[in-house]
Amino acid sequence: MSATHEVFNQVDPLVDVNLFTGNRALQDALRFNAPALDTAPLHALGVLAGSAEMQTHARLANVFTPQLKSHDRLGHRIDQVEFHPSYHALMTAATAAGLHGTPWGSPHPCPLPLAGEGRGEGAANPHLSRAAGFMLFTELESSTLCPISMSYAVTPALRDNPAIYADWAPQLTSRAYDPALKLWKDKPGVTMGMGMTEKQGGSDVRANTTQAVPAGSDAWGQRFSVTGHKWFFSAPMCDAFLILAQTPSGLSCLFLPRVLPDGSMNQLFIQRLKDKLGNKANASSEVEFAGATAWLVGEEGRGVPQILAMGTMTRLDCALGTSGLMRQALSIALNHTSQRKAFGKLLIHQPLMKNVLADLALESEASTALALRLARSFDCPGDEHERAMQRLLTPVAKFWICKRGSHFAQEAMECLGGNGYVEEGGEGIMARIYREMPVNSIWEGAGNIMALDLLRALRKADAAAALAHELAPAKGMHPALDHLAQSLPIRVEQMATEIEARRLAQDVALAVQAALLAQTAPAAVFGAFCDSRIAGHWGHSFGSLGSGVDFDAIIQRAQPR
Repeated sequence: MSATHEVFNQVDPLVDVNLFTGNRALQDALRFNAPALDTAPLHALGVLAGSAEMQTHARLANVFTPQLKSHDRLGHRIDQVEFHPSYHALMTAATAAGLHGTPWGSPHPCPLPLAGEGRGEGAANPHLSRAAGFMLFTELESSTLCPISMSYAVTPALRDNPAIYADWAPQLTSRAYDPALKLWKDKPGVTMGMGMTEKQGGSDVRANTTQAVPAGSDAWGQRFSVTGHKWFFSAPMCDAFLILAQTPSGLSCLFLPRVLPDGSMNQLFIQRLKDKLGNKANASSEVEFAGATAWLVGEEGRGVPQILAMGTMTRLDCALGTSGLMRQALSIALNHTSQRKAFGKLLIHQPLMKNVLADLALESEASTALALRLARSFDCPGDEHERAMQRLLTPVAKFWICKRGSHFAQEAMECLGGNGYVEEGGEGIMARIYREMPVNSIWEGAGNIMALDLLRALRKADAAAALAHELAPAKGMHPALDHLAQSLPIRVEQMATEIEARRLAQDVALAVQAALLAQTAPAAVFGAFCDSRIAGHWGHSFGSLGSGVDFDAIIQRAQPR
């Protein structure tokens, strides 16, 4: 059969690129937060995550999704989840990069500079370095990072049971991955998940009905027999979980392993896997506990604040993950428009497309700056200002960055036209990004929960002063930012009513993003961000920047190659 047409004006996929060296916004944010940071591991991870081989693993892990194997062929209950080999390849790479519990095994020599000044020389910054790696890996494959994130987040909460922590910490902080379902001490590395929400409660975990009855004590402390369910049980293939259950003294945090210390299986039964919009490579489930054995973590009856120590870390990862997805979507859009022609010239040279791409680049860089600023605070547990910023920025970054994600992905997809809407090929990644975006906004507390958490953070006496201190380096650099910065401490001190909490979260996010860009980004980026997001010279969709913007400079800075 003879050919009827020649294939041309199609786009080569964005593969075999170094995702770190191509991301100038990420590099500049790291230099601001930690000038002495060793970036060699991030260079190596950037090469790996940008490789065609690993992108193939990412595709296969999402095409061949997890399957529940409740019984073996003889009828024995096994409650195991079966994954494609590409999932395990991704998990191996993520743990080898230290994206799970590894930072907790590092020292935290926190520098104590003023906001806007250089960070201390020689600081290790393990959480900041890990955050940058998490963002790079997100560009490769996001959904496998769910168990990685929980394994990272569980460590500070688990320390409140010193006996369990002593046994499990070496495997939680190692760089080994072992998917086998066996006793923790027989494995080089372990992962951990969580189970909080139930059918009747959702975010209202105090409505939980799962019961935990005292069952004696042993080397791990007070032991309970747990009966009940979890409606969302994240990553059921993990080695252990932190759960919430009602004990005689109230809602408590419990440690529940899959395999008990004597080598027997715990009474945890997977009912089904969730059929989700996105996050396909990761298994989420519904489970039943039928007399499962668990151990108390922290103080009985104080389960909510105990497990929120874990939630704080996963909320950081939601902001990091969405920022990484934004960068990936932007890079794909830039790669496409730099090769695809329409109406006689490349798309990237079309004026309206320039406006869209520059606007997306501003959003991506601002999200990167805010997410990494939050990550830096976790390296400074002894610094009063950093503790205040952590309380303030965790709900703000989780709310605003994640809320912008879906709109961002839709606009980036539109840059590709119909090619972005299909699942096939290199540009089919855009459809996966679009499906993935809502999970970070919903998981670990949706928008209203984050806005309420901000109000709780504002009740701390140092919140207004900490925010003013954070914004001070940008004073006098843009009149609209000055006006917003002057008004925010007053609004913070007055603790806006609940009905206004979302607006306050938005304005705090924009002010901090602008202040960071003033210190990390070129004038073209900072000026366009303030003019559009704060001064109001902007429409209600991406691509409505004013004509005075230096579009070429912003786009060139964002190019992934």
